[in-house]
Amino acid sequence: MALVLMSTEACHLCEQAQALLLPLQGQLSEDLYLDDIAYSDDLLNRYGVRIPVLLHETSGAELDWPFDAATLRHWLQQRGCLAPSLPSEFL
Repeated sequence: MALVLMSTEACHLCEQAQALLLPLQGQLSEDLYLDDIAYSDDLLNRYGVRIPVLLHETSGAELDWPFDAATLRHWLQQRGCLAPSLPSEFL
């Protein structure tokens, strides 16, 4: 399964969410996709006023904006999508 960031073009909040996800990509245990809700009436109706929303397809869990890096990391770790941080002596 995957993580899906529900977003659309010219959405500055979506760009902020992408910027938070980008540094974590190498640590994710699931694929990450962007889904532009503008191309689906169903997605537009569901997420139109909520984007950006990060969807964990396996569990159906959703992380609604606003979220910061710490909240995002915690949410991903709770779902087993992000490896725990290694202590600095292992880096």
